[in-house]
Amino acid sequence: MGDVLAGFHATWEFESDSVLIRYERGIRTPKLFQALGERRVPLDAIEGVTLTPGRRGTVVLRVAPRAGADPLIEAAAGQLKESGDPYRLVLPAERETLAEYYADELRALLTESGRTERYLVAPPEAPLHFKAYDAKASFDGRAVSFRWSWTGASSAKWKAGDQSFPVADLGGVEWRSPEMFEGYLRLLPRDADASAAPGVPQADQDPAAVVFGLGYGPVHESLPFAAAVLAAVRERGASAPVPVSVPAPRRDPADIAERIRHLGELHQQGLVTDEEFSSKKAQLLAEL
Repeated sequence: MGDVLAGFHATWEFESDSVLIRYERGIRTPKLFQALGERRVPLDAIEGVTLTPGRRGTVVLRVAPRAGADPLIEAAAGQLKESGDPYRLVLPAERETLAEYYADELRALLTESGRTERYLVAPPEAPLHFKAYDAKASFDGRAVSFRWSWTGASSAKWKAGDQSFPVADLGGVEWRSPEMFEGYLRLLPRDADASAAPGVPQADQDPAAVVFGLGYGPVHESLPFAAAVLAAVRERGASAPVPVSVPAPRRDPADIAERIRHLGELHQQGLVTDEEFSSKKAQLLAEL
């Protein structure tokens, strides 16, 4: 097609075999988009196109990636907010006719659907690093390293010492958004059977995990990091390269009490709403 469609925060260039998405820089552009810079999405990584009304006189053109096509979306596991979806292009409503034209043209070129056997969208490039609440995490393309922070790391992590995990020993990554309570990034061992495991420690006690906090491990840093690790794991041929959910063990009552106390402090400081406080408190009590 060879045409360009500019919207808020991004410009899409339609090519014969792909869509090149260039994200703008600026204070109003989501930080994740700025971190991604630009992404080339092959047509065989797309299985659908939609055009829907947006907010405040806008329309939204979106391409739906195939399951397994993009390590960023795999790592996010449905946790991205709508405004942080890198596959949405928001345009003024007066450009709806033009957007509809491109949507129809793009649909006519799509021929693939279903889960892919390999990642088709390039992952963020290593080296990557970010600062979590309890560690500095780095990835050089071959291994992930955690260097514990003396102000945030638990005694269990200090006793285990700084960690290094070769990609060849990993089976996947579990990422929980820092915009949620108890966000973390956990590295999963290769050939691990979560259902048979006697119990997985909480992230703040697990040397294979780093925890997030206010200002630590933001989405635009920790998510591309997780995506790059996932892509490297799959490229190395690990047996379980996609994120998996690990059931949390029952907690110690003292640990629950301490977390509720900390949650109450955040609530008093206005960092947590009444609804969030009540919901999280109930969730913690349910784990007793």
